[in-house]
Amino acid sequence: MNDKIIPGLDLAIKSIYCIGRNYAEHAKELNNPLPTSPIVFLKPQSSICFDDDEIIIPTQSSDVHHEVELVIAISKKGKNITESDAIEHIEGIGIGIDFTARDIQQKAKEAGHPWSVAKGFDTFAPISRFVPVNKNIDLENIDLELSVNGVKRQSGNSSQMIFSIASLISYLSEIFTLYPGDLIFTGTPSGVSSIQSGDRITASLGKNLTSLTVTVK
Repeated sequence: MNDKIIPGLDLAIKSIYCIGRNYAEHAKELNNPLPTSPIVFLKPQSSICFDDDEIIIPTQSSDVHHEVELVIAISKKGKNITESDAIEHIEGIGIGIDFTARDIQQKAKEAGHPWSVAKGFDTFAPISRFVPVNKNIDLENIDLELSVNGVKRQSGNSSQMIFSIASLISYLSEIFTLYPGDLIFTGTPSGVSSIQSGDRITASLGKNLTSLTVTVK
C-alpha cells in the first residue's frame, strides 16, 4: 500500500495519534469525567480520507457521530520533547473530523475494552489541506467549527483545550518517538451529533486558514 500524503505538505502520513476528552464541555456532554492526563488512542491509515471524499457509515453501527478537531503534523523525529521546544516539531496544521461509532464505543466502554473499532473504520478520519505554522498563527487561539447541511453543530477554540498543543506533543513524545508525518488529532469541542446518509459536512479552521467538506454516503 502506498503511503498517503498530507495535503499541502510533502510528508507521508505515519502514525495517527488522537486525544480524547480534551475539551471540558465535550466530556460533560457525554457524562465523562475530566481527565487528569491526556487520553490517547490511535487510528489506522485506512481511516484517513480527504476533502470532497465520501464518508462510509459501517453496517456495524447505527449511531456515527462527527467530532471536529485541530490536527497537528509533526515535522521531525523527536523523543522527550520539552513544551518549550514543541513548536519546532510542528510542520503544519489542518482541520480534521474524528468520526466515532458511538454505539460501538459505548459498549466497549461499558465492558472496559479499547475504542479502536469505534474509531477506526475506513474514512473515519478525513483531513483538510494543511498550512505551515508561522509567527502569525497563535496555536493557543484558533477557532474550529463544523456544520452539517449548512447548520452549525460545533464551535470551539484551541484556548479551551484542557491540555495545550505543546503539552500534548511533549506528553506523546515521552511515550512514543514522534516522526515526520505523524498526525495528532487534538480533541473536539462540544456539539457532537449523529450523521445520516446524504449529509454534507463542512469543517473549518481559523479565519480562512483551511477547510474540509465531505459527504456521507
